[in-house]
Amino acid sequence: MNTQHIETLIIGAGQAGLATGYHLQRRGRALLIIDANARVGDNWRHQWDTLRLYTPAKYDRLPGLPFPAASWHCPQKDEVGDYLERYALHFDLPVRTSTRVDRLEARPGGYLATVGEERISCDNVVVATGTFGRTPNVPEFASDLAPSIQQLHSSQYRRPAQLRPGPVLVVGASHSGLDIAYELAESRRTILCGPDRGNIPFRPESRRAHVMMPVAVFAFKHVLTRRTPMGRKEMHDVRFHGGPAFRIKPEDLDRRGVIRNQARMTGVLDGRAQLADGAVLDVTTVVWCTGFKQVFDWIRLPILDEYGWPVEYRGVVEAAPGLYFCGLSFQYAFSSMVFPGISRDADFVARQIAARAAAVNRTAA
Repeated sequence: MNTQHIETLIIGAGQAGLATGYHLQRRGRALLIIDANARVGDNWRHQWDTLRLYTPAKYDRLPGLPFPAASWHCPQKDEVGDYLERYALHFDLPVRTSTRVDRLEARPGGYLATVGEERISCDNVVVATGTFGRTPNVPEFASDLAPSIQQLHSSQYRRPAQLRPGPVLVVGASHSGLDIAYELAESRRTILCGPDRGNIPFRPESRRAHVMMPVAVFAFKHVLTRRTPMGRKEMHDVRFHGGPAFRIKPEDLDRRGVIRNQARMTGVLDGRAQLADGAVLDVTTVVWCTGFKQVFDWIRLPILDEYGWPVEYRGVVEAAPGLYFCGLSFQYAFSSMVFPGISRDADFVARQIAARAAAVNRTAA
């Protein structure tokens, strides 16, 4: 089994991994970024066709390179993927694609990542695989739905043509649920279930956003943080239930004829979806917009809490020196999982890595 050594291994070549790589490179630190996808940016390209960012391009830049679009244009998902690929090339970041980590474990003085038949040893690891891990969060009772009912998770949904004819139930009323329900309602009877998660009181593409967006971004970065009571409450809500909606408003759903039910789906009765209010629904398709499970079972270290989240603060895992995260929901603030907050978090992690290397050098001297 081949083994190579690198000072810092970054797992994930999305926006968080690339920004961390940029900040480490600027500090003269050796690094390698690996990603399971065939191309940088594929995580975005593989989303549903009409997905767009909720923030305008002026807020979507990574450090050192503006987003190549008009300031108030909300980029489409392929534009984001292409920007990330261009970013890696522009700064000549060392990225290896089609490389998935099967196991990460401790070794004396650092860590060892197993990648197929290869091993990568390193002094530091930055896990930048995204906010919600690798596994769709679908309830166990989904298997009790009648075989005739098509089921898709939001990560599998691309366009309405995928769905069978007939009514559809969209489960989950955060960002993806509202976006997908709105799109599907144009061509079929659509029911959206799940508690309301709130709504930002302006549209990202509106003239009002020119005034309100700077205020919202400031609040997301500096008010809703893990240092404030308001931020800590929001952290729990966002991590476990999803954030407030941005683009789709209740009146948009009404205009499209979406049947809105605030009750959760709690089970299955005679093969049909049953909601907490007792309603039993006859639908031909269920789209699960229920997020993802935190599954870090490939990290063979005792660093997770009872909910599967890493025990960290600002990405630093005190129980495992040299292990860091970047791109987590509420890593420091509401903005941590979106473009406006990525650079600050990545810079903080890079500074910790550089300081750790300096401390090791002083000890060795």
